[in-house]
Order: sequence, then C-alpha cells, then structure tokens
Amino acid sequence: MTNRTTDPALPDRGSAPEAPCTHLDTVAKFFRALADPTRLKLLEYVLRGERTSADCAAYAGISQPRISVHLSCLVACGYVTARRDGKKLRYSVGDPRVADLIVLARSLAADNATALTCCSRIPDSQG
Repeated sequence: MTNRTTDPALPDRGSAPEAPCTHLDTVAKFFRALADPTRLKLLEYVLRGERTSADCAAYAGISQPRISVHLSCLVACGYVTARRDGKKLRYSVGDPRVADLIVLARSLAADNATALTCCSRIPDSQG
C-alpha cells in the first residue's frame, strides 16, 4: 500500500484541506496545448525540420495570422523554439522528447481508437 510518506504525489488525508495542485494543472495545460488539431499538425510538421511561418501556412492551408497564433502558443508552451533569421522567424523543436511524445500519443490513440471514437464525454474537434 502506498502512502504519503512513500509517494509525495498522493494527498495526505489526515491534514487540512489541500491547496489546488498546480502540478496537475500544469500537466493538464500541457495536454490542452496539444488538443488543437492545427497545433498538433504544425508540431508534427516542425518535427521534420526547421520551418518558417510561411512554410507552415502553406502546409496547413490556413492564413498566416492564424498560423502565427498557433506557433506562438507552441513556443510559449515550450514545444517549439523560434530563432530570428533576418525578417523571418524559423521554428524548430528544441527537445527531442517532443517527438517521443507524439509517437507515443499516436500509438496509444491507435490502440484505443474504438474507445476514443465512441467517447461522448470529449467532443470531437471542429477544426
């Protein structure tokens, strides 16, 4: 049996009400950043090599301003880095674990495709 002494991630049931768990909030936010299909598509594209926002717009088939919003989110959340090259920003994935995460997510989604397709608690994305 695991208790608070051996697993600090578990709440101590004998103490005062616990404060909001910012660690779990952060992990949830980490996944929300990937929940948008356009951001996921862009992240997978940038995993294959450094890209400009124009490259990304052409690939995704959406406007430059929308691409900039999505890329800014990916940068702000730490999935992608941006470097200035003259007037352009070039985007790349700075942490190789992001690729591992995407491969694992695709594998888990494939293994659970029937359940995910039938899940009515999480709505399908609209775009």
